[in-house]
Amino acid sequence: MLKGWGQIEVKSMEVYALVGSSGTGKSHQAMNVAYDHGIDTVIDDGLLIKDGFKVAGKSAKREATALGAVKRAIFLDPEHAREIRECLQKLNPPRVLILGTSLRMVLRITEALQMDKPVKVIKIEDISTERERKLARELRENHGMHVIPVPTIEIKKDFPGYLVDPLKYFFKKKNESRRKIGEKSIIRPKFSLMGKLYISEYAVQQITTFVVLPIPGVSQLNRVNVKMQEEGVTVQLELTARFGVYLPDLAKEIRGLLHQQLEYITGMIVYGVHIVFKSIDF
Repeated sequence: MLKGWGQIEVKSMEVYALVGSSGTGKSHQAMNVAYDHGIDTVIDDGLLIKDGFKVAGKSAKREATALGAVKRAIFLDPEHAREIRECLQKLNPPRVLILGTSLRMVLRITEALQMDKPVKVIKIEDISTERERKLARELRENHGMHVIPVPTIEIKKDFPGYLVDPLKYFFKKKNESRRKIGEKSIIRPKFSLMGKLYISEYAVQQITTFVVLPIPGVSQLNRVNVKMQEEGVTVQLELTARFGVYLPDLAKEIRGLLHQQLEYITGMIVYGVHIVFKSIDF
């Protein structure tokens, strides 16, 4: 349910999630899932799509870097998130399908857009074959090809100068004739031509030190342990606090600021910030 809209009442929306690792064909399968569950509104890579047409947002595929694409996809830009929220408020669809690389990513999107948590999570492995996922990964990794579930005539306005090809999409249910239910577009984003971006544990440690040490109440940062995970990171800090500081408040401030800055700078999902106070500096 959307929140914080004053006197305007917005009916609750059922949120469905389609999750799977990058390059496994989520956008390609999105129409299948939407059709099966009677969904006409989809959130994918920064776009709000209704009945196969873009109605709001900016595609993450337009970003110049993979890092910028991740930030766009999880709506870290407040203006981008506000645009989608306002459009959702007007459309007020009964069901929305959100695509993400993980459930954690989908939850970040629902939080940014002030929506309810998913009522159903669908894994890409449950609706596609290993052969289909392998082909999707090959097209992504070797040819930089990405699918957007929006007709080419629509998406070309947002991708001037890009290679954009149409992909007609048909669907057939048991005892039904084959019929066209939409069109997708295949593009090659700029960031797909620039190789892969790797963020090392050392880089996360350096950012953590830069963010945490200036916080009033922190005397010394003794150790930073970084655990890299798919699409995200967990950080554990061991530090020395200054005498007279209320530790629960200090820990809350550190967690909030570090969580915010790490996600903004790296584009990775921060799964947790754990703090251990080793000593007090008198």
